[in-house]
Amino acid sequence: MGLFTGKTLLITGGTGSFGNAVLNRFLQTDIGEIRIFSRDEKKQDDMRHEFQAKMPEAAEKISFYIGDVRDLASVKNAMHGVDYIFHAAALKQVPSCEFFPIEAVKTNVLGTENVLVAAIEAGVKNVVCLSTDKAAYPVNAMGTSKAMMEKVIVAKARTTKTTKICCTRYGNVMCSRGSVIPLWIDQIRGGNPITLTEPTMTRFIMSLDEAVDLVLFAFEHGDPGDILVQKAPACTIQTQAEAVCELFGGKKENIKVIGIRHGEKMYETLLTNEECAHAIDMGNFYRVPCDKRGLNYDKYFSKGDTERNTLTEFNSNNTKLLSVEETKAKIASLQYIQEELAKGVKA
Repeated sequence: MGLFTGKTLLITGGTGSFGNAVLNRFLQTDIGEIRIFSRDEKKQDDMRHEFQAKMPEAAEKISFYIGDVRDLASVKNAMHGVDYIFHAAALKQVPSCEFFPIEAVKTNVLGTENVLVAAIEAGVKNVVCLSTDKAAYPVNAMGTSKAMMEKVIVAKARTTKTTKICCTRYGNVMCSRGSVIPLWIDQIRGGNPITLTEPTMTRFIMSLDEAVDLVLFAFEHGDPGDILVQKAPACTIQTQAEAVCELFGGKKENIKVIGIRHGEKMYETLLTNEECAHAIDMGNFYRVPCDKRGLNYDKYFSKGDTERNTLTEFNSNNTKLLSVEETKAKIASLQYIQEELAKGVKA
């Protein structure tokens, strides 16, 4: 990774599962420094001790900054000398955001604005922001706040020639914070039926490692204002639940349906129909370039598109749907699952 040799990377929300995964990947490179920016001093202290114990040499590269993306001054305090930013700080629990939507706006929209303002002022070279499939055709507060976050990112990307800003959009990342799989494992070990909301609901699924691949791709190949999406498979919630039951000895016949929670959709969308019209196929990823026109519309004229991308809305219903066996294999490949299986089925 010559791109990052001797450079400084700032990870906002760096104590979360996604931030941790990015940190671990970059520690395998010859990067100079990684700054963890978050508001949770306990998680920072736990992370510091963990890396001092298991990777003492790499631990020297990690520095910790306490702050909140809602507070511009604290963001600026961590920004000096930074070359790259991965912006993962967010409120992302859908039901919580339904009850506290203004808090989602403060963190996801205004917090992102603060990070980008500070990055541009500090002359940061490259910023990759983390978004979600819930931002495409949003129906809940979390998705709506992330959709506005994407608008802020694209608008900011147009205003600077020195800082490259782009966005990565994800589906469900298995075993990340808030993932249902660890809950199901605990339910099985407790001798309880596992609970799911709606069996036919579909979700994109990917591992943290696959998600980090997209971050690296964005740093290297993204253009200002791009939204980058991984071609992820999906499965029904029933399929995922049965796969976990088979891995951990749960009883599939005892799966309990509890009904859809606040703000949930039956399927998720990674690319809207409108975005598909000009999405660029990059192999394992799609790239949606931003519209670089200004507000002076009389400068532009359109003869209409006689040809458009044949791709239409890319969602968790029309992507490849995995079987129970395929889902089980994907789940079993995760480090978290391997560690849990090593403990045995019963706690």
